[in-house]
Amino acid sequence: MIARVVRSLGSGRFLDWKALNSCGSAGGILICWDKRALDLLEWEEGQFSLSCRFRIVENGVIWAFMGVYGPFTRIERECLWKEVGAIRGIWEGPWCLGGDFNITLAQCERSRQGRITSAMRRFAEVVDELGLVDLQLQGGAFTWSGGLNSLSRARLDRFLVSPCWLDQLSRVSQRRLPRPTSDHFPILLEGGSLRRGPAPFRFENMWFKVEGFKDLIRNWWRGIEVSGSASFRLSAKLKELKQKLKAWNREEFGNLECNKEAALHQVEYWDRVEDERSLTMEELACKKEAKEGYAKWVDLEETHWSRCQGNYG
Repeated sequence: MIARVVRSLGSGRFLDWKALNSCGSAGGILICWDKRALDLLEWEEGQFSLSCRFRIVENGVIWAFMGVYGPFTRIERECLWKEVGAIRGIWEGPWCLGGDFNITLAQCERSRQGRITSAMRRFAEVVDELGLVDLQLQGGAFTWSGGLNSLSRARLDRFLVSPCWLDQLSRVSQRRLPRPTSDHFPILLEGGSLRRGPAPFRFENMWFKVEGFKDLIRNWWRGIEVSGSASFRLSAKLKELKQKLKAWNREEFGNLECNKEAALHQVEYWDRVEDERSLTMEELACKKEAKEGYAKWVDLEETHWSRCQGNYG
């Protein structure tokens, strides 16, 4: 299951990863990285956490990342805090941890604020004792919604970083992304990215998902008239077919990433509205339609990246 998810990311031979499988009520953790940017030095697996120590290829800086999944019970949550403290004890230097902590830091991080619980106070103590920085969340106040008609909302997901981690990186921000399917919003910790050149033309498996595509190819092939030897005719017809496919792909799909982003913006809009008030039945239908549109483009993108991954196999 995890390997299939990793393959769908599509970075081919440059992608590496470590994973902690889900167990009982504890969710799984997956950490992926681009080997052109990061070298894995060592890693540690806990019951509720997965930690990796990296060296940045460009400048040699060594830093650690810890992915967490917060348990629900007091005893298990204390086990998580011990794991966090242990990693901080064995690895010095810049440090970042993030995930679903399943607990808030303050009353304002819940739509129904209620009282300050002992679990919240303990979480705040851990953050303070380890000297971690809670970056401001951009794009929305909450990262989870649930209950009847998703009326309960809270900030359960976050990144926490050490001050020296911030010193090594510039323009760091934590931003809530649109939520197309899950009851949790994805959180993006930004700080720069690698540039990639344009991909060469390739036949896309996702084209077969379009109704009538095979008939379209057949009619194009039959309609191309070329004179010359058999080998020349084959080469010329393939070249002409490629141009037709490129033009058709632009019309049918446009830029796959742009179309996916446009659909995601629609989902994000309804998420923002839902942050302020409950959606009407008509608005819930519009949100559902937006999610289905996004799912369509994601499915096509996964098909595209599955083909790319196969080329690296």
